[in-house]
Amino acid sequence: MIKIVDYGMGNLRSVQKAFEFLGYEAGLSSSGDELLSADGLVLPGVGAFKKAMENLRRQGLVSPLRSFLSSGKPFLGICLGLQILFERSEEGGDEGLSIIRGRVIRFGEGVKTPHIGWNSLKIRRGGCPLMEGIDDGSYFYFVHSYYVVPEDEDIVVATSDYGSEFAAVIWLDNIYAVQFHPEKSQRLGLKLLDNFGRIVRRCS
Repeated sequence: MIKIVDYGMGNLRSVQKAFEFLGYEAGLSSSGDELLSADGLVLPGVGAFKKAMENLRRQGLVSPLRSFLSSGKPFLGICLGLQILFERSEEGGDEGLSIIRGRVIRFGEGVKTPHIGWNSLKIRRGGCPLMEGIDDGSYFYFVHSYYVVPEDEDIVVATSDYGSEFAAVIWLDNIYAVQFHPEKSQRLGLKLLDNFGRIVRRCS
């Protein structure tokens, strides 16, 4: 079963409904034990980095999340769920889960923030199972003011451009994460979520 981390940040039901529409069993949970027992885990998120980390700490979910991420089972981070995998954010200066080395920075003054709307992807790394059937130049829906800067650029699968190029999809072993919102990205967003569901089925 796919579990979606319920930590009070974002449109969790939209993600759950998208998986259910695709035929996958998906449930919301804020229980560390339930999250650890999941076949696949999804961490969505909309809002502030600092608030997200405060919520995870208050609910006792930081340790279970780190354990799951090191378990080898499939994980998908969405938007803020991508950003909190990193060490630190300029947004509030708080520490993240520190699973991936790097930081989260704000878009420069030359562009309007937040970045809201459809934007295309530039695929930089092939072979990622999350991106199966998704072509270079495909459009997805973004809502964010900050973006990740990984120390290891080899984990970046695809980028997008908003004033400057930024990481939009990353892949590190069992960890997949995207800056955009697949649950708001219509046909191709559903394709990406279906790809993740297939990864979970293959690994369970």
